[in-house]
Amino acid sequence: MKVLVDTRTWSLLLRRRYGPVLSADEQGAVALLRDAILDRRVAIIGPIRQEVLSGVKHEAQFQRLLAALEGFPDVPLSERHFEEAARLFNLCQARGVACGSTDILICAVALLEGFDLLTSDQRLKRCVEVLRDEGIMA
Repeated sequence: MKVLVDTRTWSLLLRRRYGPVLSADEQGAVALLRDAILDRRVAIIGPIRQEVLSGVKHEAQFQRLLAALEGFPDVPLSERHFEEAARLFNLCQARGVACGSTDILICAVALLEGFDLLTSDQRLKRCVEVLRDEGIMA
């Protein structure tokens, strides 16, 4: 099964070479991402690609990240993905959980495409938890 990987997990793998020590949860997410890459099960969407590439200070680093993502074509997005994201956003908001636009789009794409979701982001995890409690996501 394909795995849709969130921005934070990509960043942990590709951008945090010399940063602080990773937590056990972060290490586990990076290990799962590496396994999914080796198994050719990784999915990515344009907004995640944009976030991973954004905020890079040096052109050489930008080019390195661009090259690292090159082998992962974007899942094509359509109106149904954005409409489902809006529905899920409203549901989470009604439960008192604020979800970012990209976070909830990730949930919608994973749900509609039947992808597993790999995240190390606590905010996204709260959104997923609400959707699981509602029986929408597995």
